[in-house]
Amino acid sequence: MANENIQNRRLGLFQSTVLNMIDMVGIGPFVTMPIVMSLIGGMYLWAWVAGAILSFIDAMVWSELGAAYPHAGGSYNFLKVAYGEKGVGKMMSFLYVWQTIIQAPLVAASAAIGFAQYFIYLVPLEIWQQKILSGTVIIFVTFLLYRKIDSIGKIGVLLWVGVIATLAWIIFAGIANGNFMQPIFNSTNFNGLKTISSFVFGQACVKTIYSYLGYYNVCHLGGEIKNPSKNIPKSMFISIIGIAILYLTMNVSVCSVIPWQEIKHWVDTDTKVFVISTFIERLYGHTAAVVITIMVLWVALASLFAVMLGYSRVPFAAAQDGAFFSIFGKLHPTKNFPYISLLILAAFAFVFSLLFRMGDVISGILAMRIVVQFIGQAVGLTLLRKRKDSDELPFKMPLYPLPVILAIGMWLFVFWSIDTKILWMFALVLGTGIFVYFIKAHFKKEWPYK
Repeated sequence: MANENIQNRRLGLFQSTVLNMIDMVGIGPFVTMPIVMSLIGGMYLWAWVAGAILSFIDAMVWSELGAAYPHAGGSYNFLKVAYGEKGVGKMMSFLYVWQTIIQAPLVAASAAIGFAQYFIYLVPLEIWQQKILSGTVIIFVTFLLYRKIDSIGKIGVLLWVGVIATLAWIIFAGIANGNFMQPIFNSTNFNGLKTISSFVFGQACVKTIYSYLGYYNVCHLGGEIKNPSKNIPKSMFISIIGIAILYLTMNVSVCSVIPWQEIKHWVDTDTKVFVISTFIERLYGHTAAVVITIMVLWVALASLFAVMLGYSRVPFAAAQDGAFFSIFGKLHPTKNFPYISLLILAAFAFVFSLLFRMGDVISGILAMRIVVQFIGQAVGLTLLRKRKDSDELPFKMPLYPLPVILAIGMWLFVFWSIDTKILWMFALVLGTGIFVYFIKAHFKKEWPYK
């Protein structure tokens, strides 16, 4: 691989899992929790369970590919190898990188927008002031990432401590309140399969799945992971199980103090966006609420840090292979990291944080990923298995091909639930990507012109 220059493999299982977990948590559960309750009321826990199940099943696909091809770039490499490096794989990997230039900054923008939404609990801000704040956050995290990978691993552990401390306080506060089990009992009253298969439930799952995204971040850093054939799968499964437990208990904890009906009313009337701050305020007063708000802001920064770290390696890997614009393939002359890729993604994230709202950003993130990346990888793994002896794979999913079939079906259900206007945005990005690829392929005499 051309990207061996940055493959120092300094990150062990603990550090890679830490980076996964802070990427997964981020601002997501704090801003999506009330939205999910507004959509499906008392069934909110089932949407979080569904998100965990889909993530776990999809992680089996990622694990097979990540363990077999542990290089910087993640899905870029997976799609290229699975569909054929000299055939359709060239187009699939190009399309993934093309959409990454859009969806990775959208992920970063969502963390920055969520940061600004919670910050207004501390300091009331006008809309334009919130936009300036979200853009400033992007710049600050880019500064933190402008250094060697050794320092980044240490910073990641520090940020992870803040993430775990925040969730632990929220969970403990609900347990100590003495009504912890009541939301669980209430969640067992639902309308069965009809409700679970409904369009509204799918919309709720869009929000919860967004909060789980990041379980595969370790694959983007594959070239920097020690013993990748074992640590990449372990890191993903540990992250998903751990975060699912934290999300479920956090939801139960909050609703043991603030009934979901009240939270739903806030969302429907657009009166509050900082549920966690209000939750702690009711239990411990305003000063404690200020502290938890600062901790939530810490979590948002931690997630943004992990997202921009992982995704900056994707265009870099493609450019090093000669499959994407060469400017993305430059390494910093002294710090040895893909600084041009990082700066370009940061610039897009800055613009998106000024232009978009949280709801549109969340739907846009999933729309950009589902077809080419998630479904594309699942189908690609099946093609790869037909060409290659599965005994050669370092990790093999149990019950193959059932997990692949389930993953594709669940992703299609989520895609069907995304707003139509967002799907048109996805179609535009995909269409322009295909157009640019064929122009590039024509001039470089690549598939299908070779």
